[in-house]
Amino acid sequence: MISRVIDFCRRMVGGKESEPSAVIPRDEHNISRKDISDNALKVLYRLNKAGYEAYLVGGGVRDLLLGLHPKDFDIVTNAHPDDIKKLFRNCRLVGRRFRLAHILFGRDVIEVATFRGSLTDNPDAARSEEGMLLRDNAYSDSVEEDALRRDFSINALYYNIADYSIVDFAGGMQALEERRIELIGDPATRYREDPVRMLRAVRFATKLDMDIAPDTANPIRELAPLLDDIPAARLFEECLKLFMAGHGLDNFRMLADYGLLQRLFPSLAPYLDDAKARRLMELALDNTDQRVRTDQKSTPAFLFAALLWPVLDIRAQDILLESGLPSNDAYQLAMNEVLDDQCRRIAIPRRFTTTIREIWTLQLRLDKRAGRRAERLFEHPRFRAAFDFLEMRGEVEGKEIKALAQWWQQYQLEDESGRRHLVSGLFEAKGPKRRKPRKRRPRAPQTQA
Repeated sequence: MISRVIDFCRRMVGGKESEPSAVIPRDEHNISRKDISDNALKVLYRLNKAGYEAYLVGGGVRDLLLGLHPKDFDIVTNAHPDDIKKLFRNCRLVGRRFRLAHILFGRDVIEVATFRGSLTDNPDAARSEEGMLLRDNAYSDSVEEDALRRDFSINALYYNIADYSIVDFAGGMQALEERRIELIGDPATRYREDPVRMLRAVRFATKLDMDIAPDTANPIRELAPLLDDIPAARLFEECLKLFMAGHGLDNFRMLADYGLLQRLFPSLAPYLDDAKARRLMELALDNTDQRVRTDQKSTPAFLFAALLWPVLDIRAQDILLESGLPSNDAYQLAMNEVLDDQCRRIAIPRRFTTTIREIWTLQLRLDKRAGRRAERLFEHPRFRAAFDFLEMRGEVEGKEIKALAQWWQQYQLEDESGRRHLVSGLFEAKGPKRRKPRKRRPRAPQTQA
């Protein structure tokens, strides 16, 4: 289907591949309105009926053309944010760098953006010294200008509600056919405008099983340090998209190859070439991917706990040697240091850092099972996450940890009587503790009265 569309595009522009812009009519593409959410269609139709241009754009169009099922549908229009708000009572305006309209249908949010304009000599556009866009309220009445402001060619495809055609301004259809991720414009300039585009290039490549075009890939390693200027809260959101959407392991490997992972997790850099540490990280990523793909519950806290465990373990050992503190105290100090350092780079919310600490703390307690300790540990709300983590550690760290994980696996399968037997078996295996003989104090010499 896409090949036929590309041939049509070439006919429309006289066969010139250097000018791929084209209008693809409804009978030349595979997008059907039945595959677009009803709420998105309501917004498109109302804008169109009010006399505005209205297009579905970006990932929604791209995924529909690829036969996928988009989660979100974004809309662009020549209506300005205040005009959109007048049309929709259920509208909320958001954003500082670029004003957006969110049309609320219960929990479903349809994002509507005004066409973006050229940044050249625009008083409403501001950049940092490195070229990063700081303010971007540059509107346009031209959909062509908006297309040139898009990041990747596969995201510059527009579905026109007026006649159900697709407009391709940047060769996006050909890029889809060739399974190629390519930036629109000069890659170095576009990355400097928004360094997060480097992360998006990786994410789209793994999600869509595509290759990053050489010109788009070449500047990444050199420009990776630009990520240091991105707000930590935004990087957390990007990490969720990278690692919690079913392609985390592939993203981890590609990010590391491009030097991007080291900017997100600076403390991991020394451990990426350590076989055991790397294996633990990749086991956790693979586990998370499997859970996401099978609709099982997953949490960033578990993944971050696994990624940062090698850093924590070594730091705690260093503190032990330096201070002579008890092991638990050394690990608690190390937890503070490791999480504080990481949160300066990626703003992990407290609800997750609390869980990370609990998973780590339980690793130190799971071998203490005598008496009622095993029962209390089993009832801990983070026991299951801590046990899963212990199992992964057993695959990497050796027989002792693996045996401990197997004991806890058996404990979970037993009834109350069986659990008591398991715990008593630990005591019998070690043998009863012998009491040390008490030293007798010498009696004071008796004196005669």
